Amino acid sequence: MAKVSPIQFFRQVKQEVKKVTWPTKKEVVQTSIMVLVIVAIAAAFFFVVDQILGWGVQKIFMIGE
Repeated sequence: MAKVSPIQFFRQVKQEVKKVTWPTKKEVVQTSIMVLVIVAIAAAFFFVVDQILGWGVQKIFMIGE
């Protein structure tokens, strides 16, 4: 790999950043909302599963009493 001077490196970085297609504000808002909704659904699902498993474990250990 060829050695590149720091100045040349930053020039190349600047050129590459210009090639990036940045998302619009609308796209960022939409995808952020989708992520929050999916996280909320996953949290609710795991909460329900945890409650059911906790109830089951509690019933199993109460059998011995």
